[in-house]
Amino acid sequence: MFSSLEDVVDRFREVEGLLSDPSVISDQKRYRELTKEHADLTEVVSVYGKYKQVCSDIEGNRELLQDSDPEMKELAKAELPELEEQQAQLEEELKVLMLPKDPNDEKNIILEIRAGTGGDEAALFAADLFRMYSRYADRNRWKVEMMSASETDGGGFKEVVALISGERVYSRLKFESGTHRVQRVPETETQGRIHTSACTVAVLPEAEDVDIDINPADIRTDLYRASGAGGQHVNKTESAVRLTHIPTGVVVACQDEKSQHKNKAKAMKVLKSRIFDQMQAEQNAAMAADRKNQVGSGDRSERIRTYNYPQGRCTDHRIGLTLYKLDAIMQGDVDEIIEALITDQQAAQMSQQQEG
Repeated sequence: MFSSLEDVVDRFREVEGLLSDPSVISDQKRYRELTKEHADLTEVVSVYGKYKQVCSDIEGNRELLQDSDPEMKELAKAELPELEEQQAQLEEELKVLMLPKDPNDEKNIILEIRAGTGGDEAALFAADLFRMYSRYADRNRWKVEMMSASETDGGGFKEVVALISGERVYSRLKFESGTHRVQRVPETETQGRIHTSACTVAVLPEAEDVDIDINPADIRTDLYRASGAGGQHVNKTESAVRLTHIPTGVVVACQDEKSQHKNKAKAMKVLKSRIFDQMQAEQNAAMAADRKNQVGSGDRSERIRTYNYPQGRCTDHRIGLTLYKLDAIMQGDVDEIIEALITDQQAAQMSQQQEG
C-alpha cells in the first residue's frame, strides 16, 4: 500500500504542476478533469502526510526512551500510546481511501420508484418514499427535478421518475436499488389489520454524452395528449412524448411539461440513463457471483428494507441493521443507514483485497 501511496504523492505533484500550465488552462475539458483529479488526490495526500508525521514522532519518542534524562524518558513514554493509536487510525483511513473508486460516484442520478404489490397502499408508499428521498436531497442541498409521474386518485404514485443532481449523489444513494416493503394499517382498513405492500426503487447514474452514444435513427418518437390521474385530458395538444430505443426495447414516456420539446429532452435523459444502466449490468454480469455477496448488487427483485409503522421500526435486511426511528427516517434522516451500507461495502472490498 505504501509504495502505491508514494505514487499518489508523485501524481499529485504532477497534477499541481499541470494545473499551472497555460496550455492546460486553455483546454477547459482537460483543466476540469485535472481539477477533479487534484481534488480526489488531495485528501489521500493530506492523510498520508499526517501518517508520516505521526510515524516520525513515534520514532523520535522511542529514541527518547534511551535518553539519560528521566523526565524526557517519562514524557516520551506517556506520549507513545496516543501516537500509536493515531497511527492505527490513520492507517485504517488510508486503507479506505486507497480502495478502488466507483467511476459513477460523482454522477447525478435518475431515481425511479414504482408501486408493486399492494394496490393503492403501495402507490401511497411510493409517494412516501419519494418524499423521503426528496427531503434527504434537501438536507444535502441537492436539486430534485421531476421527470415523469403517474399519479393515482388517492394521492399516490404508480410510478415516479426524478433527476437528483448535486455533489456525489450516486455515491450516497447507489445502495437504495431494490424492493422496499412497508407494513402498516391503511387508512381504508376498518378492522385495524396490518397490510404489507411493496415498491421497487431503481437508482441509475445519469448518463453523460461521453458515456453513451445513441444513434438517432434507433429511436422511435411517438406524440400523444397528456392525461392526468383518472385519465382525464389535461391539455388538447400532443405535448406528451414516448421514446422507444429499438435495439434494446427501452421505452420512456414524459408528459409533465406543457412543451413537447421539454418533455422530449427529459425523456431522452432518462432513456440514456436506462440504456447506460443496461450496458453496465451486462459488463458486470461476469462478476455476478462476487456481487451477490456485496451490498448494492443492484438486483431490483431483492427485498432490501422493511418499514414497520406499528413498531416504528426500519430494518435493512442486507446488513441486519434495525433502527427504531421510522418517523425521522421518513422525514429524510437516512444518513445512519447509508453510512452503515457504505462501511459494509468498504469492509467487503478490503476483505476481497486481502484474499486476492
